[in-house]
Amino acid sequence: MHRGKGMKFVGDSRVPAERKPNIPKDYSEYPGKTEAFWPNFLLKEWMVGAVFLIGFLCLTIAHQPPLEKIADPSDTAYIPLPDWYFLFLYQLLKYTYASGPYNAIGAFIIPGLAFGALLLAPFIDRGPERRPSKRPLATGFMLLALAGITFLTWESVAHHDWEAAAQQGKIVAEAEIDTTAEGYALLEANTCLSCHGTELQGAAGPALIDVELTPEEIKEVIQNGRGAMPGGLFAGTEEELDKLVEFIDSVESE
Repeated sequence: MHRGKGMKFVGDSRVPAERKPNIPKDYSEYPGKTEAFWPNFLLKEWMVGAVFLIGFLCLTIAHQPPLEKIADPSDTAYIPLPDWYFLFLYQLLKYTYASGPYNAIGAFIIPGLAFGALLLAPFIDRGPERRPSKRPLATGFMLLALAGITFLTWESVAHHDWEAAAQQGKIVAEAEIDTTAEGYALLEANTCLSCHGTELQGAAGPALIDVELTPEEIKEVIQNGRGAMPGGLFAGTEEELDKLVEFIDSVESE
């Protein structure tokens, strides 16, 4: 055979010569199993997101936010509480081996080892099985993590003083207190401010702002006590008592 002669081109019948336009597939062949991404699937996603967003907005309108008073860095008695998804770490830091001089162990080492084990579980157990019973290592890590988080969260909620927490963060009325008044000096002299606060905002005792009692009832409480407040704490004269009652009755919120 001479060079350049007798060469033939053979076409492959599997490759169509006619090019068809790139049109979406007819999904009516698979009813209920698949659908076009645009607009069918995306429209459903938008509808679900809209329903969730509207429901969430309705909940925020229906329920008042659990706000507390303005943060006071000088209040060393305030005990902060994290959100629910960090309560297990909050409880962990209460134990002896994870707090105080061992705070780094509870804050970094133990959580780092736990989350590191969860991250390494898929790489350690690389079996093709999907059933949890066939993957004991990954399943064991996950169950241990869930059990630990559940237990620590429950312990944190069960042993927290929720009433004291509500009182320490309670929003109270504020008033312009005349600290030069004789009534304020009588409160200070009789150690009333240690329980009712230097701004009468309340501490161990109730606030003395906007007291919903008559002057006679205020005098009765001072003399005879009420609830946790004992009677007979005021050591002044009857005239000084009247001035103290008048001062408390005059304190109103702004």
